[in-house]
Amino acid sequence: MVDLLIKDGLIVTVDKSRQIIAKGSIAIEDGRIIGVGKGLKLDEKPEEVLDASGKIVMPGLICSHTHLYAIFLRGMPIKTESISDLTQILKQIWWQVDEVLTKEDAYTSALFSCLEFIKTGTTTFADAFSAPNAITGVLDHIAQAVERSGIRGILSFEATERRTHAEGSRGVRENERFIMKVKKRRSRLVRGMFSVHASFTASDELLQYVRDLADRHKVPITIHVSEGFGDVYHNYEKFDKRTVERLSDIGFLGPDVVLAHCVRVNDSELSLIKNARAKVAHNPLSNMLNAVGIAPVAKMLSMEIPVGLGNDGYIFDGFENIRAAFLLHKIANLDPRVISPWEALEMATIKGAELYGLENELGSIEPGKLADLIIIDPAPSPTPVRAESVVRHILSTINGNNVETVVVGGKIVMRDKKVLTLDEKEVVDSCRKSAEKIWQKIGVIKSAKR
Repeated sequence: MVDLLIKDGLIVTVDKSRQIIAKGSIAIEDGRIIGVGKGLKLDEKPEEVLDASGKIVMPGLICSHTHLYAIFLRGMPIKTESISDLTQILKQIWWQVDEVLTKEDAYTSALFSCLEFIKTGTTTFADAFSAPNAITGVLDHIAQAVERSGIRGILSFEATERRTHAEGSRGVRENERFIMKVKKRRSRLVRGMFSVHASFTASDELLQYVRDLADRHKVPITIHVSEGFGDVYHNYEKFDKRTVERLSDIGFLGPDVVLAHCVRVNDSELSLIKNARAKVAHNPLSNMLNAVGIAPVAKMLSMEIPVGLGNDGYIFDGFENIRAAFLLHKIANLDPRVISPWEALEMATIKGAELYGLENELGSIEPGKLADLIIIDPAPSPTPVRAESVVRHILSTINGNNVETVVVGGKIVMRDKKVLTLDEKEVVDSCRKSAEKIWQKIGVIKSAKR
């Protein structure tokens, strides 16, 4: 029996033919799509019907790279006058925060992030968490929040040797422990992967250790690559190689590797990425915030390097990230033809799924795929929203506030802008309490007087 029927919507399938179906319907059974098209004929009356008349129906967005705990940085009073580059941003902001995080902080930040993802239409994300003083078991706390929210998360701990080699090994072991646990549990919503912070905080031995374990467990790896010049200079000085050259030479690259950023890469490195069939998670808004430069995404796409879209913990509204990717590369290349609307949309959907080997399960609306969908109310729009214009509307006029209903695995997690899986006030209150403690610990605010 059909569990859910979404009827009469303007369906943007994001399938291989980029099919758009006006007044189309989607039939869902046991969490998967069993039919897509006009005038679907069903043998039995569906259990539930969602009327999408006048609405856009599209795949849930996929965030290819995030840091959920970055929620705690939002609005944080930082003295920016002494910060001039990415290395200082890491040392004076990110590493100050992650060293005081607790497992409870991991949980509350994950809950709030998932709430925001739901409200703005993201149904799957890939996260790298960092907290050197809360390693063992921390991914279980994040997973608990994700499963409670009802969306999908690919979770990892960011292994780093920035303080000690032992700490790097502990981070890797936390990933392996979690990967084995979720595989045994066969979680519907949560997966594990390996994560390394960056090549400038990891030895060759740690990178090869991760490579071997990823091969053994058959899961993806993610690592920050050449986000700024510091990564490039480190590898030149220590190894006489550029970042991607070093990763290639030690056998780290592969089709299961997701390289976050790749801002400061040259043509030779792009060829190495292409030949290894590695993928790239592009984070345009974060790159602008940190003033690191503009990744050569147009060239990556021309070389058929898969590129997904992430937020790097900055702006969680996926539509804002789509718009940034669509616009940024036009100015970088002084060419309005660079990055088409479809390319930008695909980076946040089917290409995001491809980065993590999930393109046969997620990222488009097709029979057999998991029913992860969002329904968007485009009103009030000053111009017609129809098959010929809908993709440009998504790029130019839609944002997360237009998302009305979210479905994950056939289950409605938000209906008419009301999140059904989480108590919004409880989530916000708990996150604010954690944030206040963190801000006090790192000294950006004073403790309240008693």
